[in-house]
Amino acid sequence: MTDLPYRPNVGAVLFNPAGLVLVARRADLPNAEAPAGGWQLPQGGIDEGENPREAVLRELAEEIGTDRAEVIDEHDEWLAYDLPAELIGVALRGKYRGQRQRWFALRFLGTDNDIRLDLDPHPEFDAWRWAPLADLPSLAIPFKRPIYEVLARSFARHAA
Repeated sequence: MTDLPYRPNVGAVLFNPAGLVLVARRADLPNAEAPAGGWQLPQGGIDEGENPREAVLRELAEEIGTDRAEVIDEHDEWLAYDLPAELIGVALRGKYRGQRQRWFALRFLGTDNDIRLDLDPHPEFDAWRWAPLADLPSLAIPFKRPIYEVLARSFARHAA
């Protein structure tokens, strides 16, 4: 596992005007694998030569159907997670041990109607909702919880 690299990635903590954050339920995780429901924040890979700030807006558009947002904050360091052993060689096209992520807080500038999970022919998510930032760790699959705990502290000033 340690021979595999981390995939460069960005993540979005998207705040609505009420200070709640968008969480989305992964379409590919059965409830047995994700007892909390497989809820997560939008995230995705950084393309070769792409700026992380540009990547986070592109990923929002791809994953939730809108980039109607502005960056309001950035976590001051890269965060990384390792995939569980049973997902090595399976998840992330089998090429990575986990992800190294740059996280951004964004202010949502649209309306709920702008969020469209159905625009991608192979949607990553099948549902979304607004949730309190402090709830993120309890919604996450176990191997992502430590990162969500950091984000809940790092971006607390933007929360409701």
